[in-house]
Amino acid sequence: MNRKLSFVIPCYRSENTVMTVVDEIENTVSQRPEYDYEIILVNDGSPDNVWDVISERVKTDDNVVGINLSKNFGQHSALMAGYNNVGGDIVVSLDDDGQTPACDVFKLIDELDRGYDIVYAQYPETRQSWFRRLGSDFTKKVTDYLFDIKGEKRKGSSYFVAKRYLIDEMVKYKNAYPFLSGLVLRSTRNIGVVDIEHRNRIEGQSGYSINKLLALWLNGFTAFSIKPLKLGTYCGFFLAALGFVYAMVTVIRKLFITPMMEAGWSSIISIMLVIGGMVLIMLGLMGEYIGRIYICINNSPQYVVKEFARKGRCPKVS
Repeated sequence: MNRKLSFVIPCYRSENTVMTVVDEIENTVSQRPEYDYEIILVNDGSPDNVWDVISERVKTDDNVVGINLSKNFGQHSALMAGYNNVGGDIVVSLDDDGQTPACDVFKLIDELDRGYDIVYAQYPETRQSWFRRLGSDFTKKVTDYLFDIKGEKRKGSSYFVAKRYLIDEMVKYKNAYPFLSGLVLRSTRNIGVVDIEHRNRIEGQSGYSINKLLALWLNGFTAFSIKPLKLGTYCGFFLAALGFVYAMVTVIRKLFITPMMEAGWSSIISIMLVIGGMVLIMLGLMGEYIGRIYICINNSPQYVVKEFARKGRCPKVS
């Protein structure tokens, strides 16, 4: 019996690139007759005509499925929409811009068959802007801290293959703020990597703006750990100790070294600003946690499917 691969691709501003990726997938898998496959294309509220492109492909291609979200929910939510509709034994995630080479997918699958639960593509050299690289590196460091990943070579990218059981576990998460690295790491640490060449983008630029990166970082900070709140406790103890030491030094100088020493208003104001800033930061962080709890209690959707398209069936509201 053939194994089935499920390719999940979130689509945003990719009307001119996504079908190049689909063609590469089909050309690659067609050379391995022991595999069946499906390609799930998720339109994440793209402002261009990518849904029209997907709908046209679906009419003539049995292996392509289209999912049209009602608005832009973000890459991770779009992937979750795809994962909830996979039918394969192995799930493959990759990008719609051609930077993640589909022709190398069996390198990842071969590594997966060595016993790993998930295998990431790792890029010796990335073809991204300095801003995007900075964002990716920061996200990885945050994830390392939140999940106590120490002494390991950091693993993680948008191109990976995973066993179906892991995806089934991930889709049990129904909250409005999915964070894929967190969903993976809370389920398994049996993770492999394969070096893959990172291509140049076919056209356009990254869909991640500063606001979207900040939203992603907040998801990473708050979705699966209370460590950010503990940072406030640590900073409080540190500032209290620092203030005590400073007070003792001031008293000693006043009594024994410089009796006529004037009060240091500038230093007092500086200390107050530091402490006030830390208090406001921690209040904001607590507010972020409370706000997300409120949104989750109100059952805000992770995503909303507007249309679903498969060959033989017209796109319709689900």
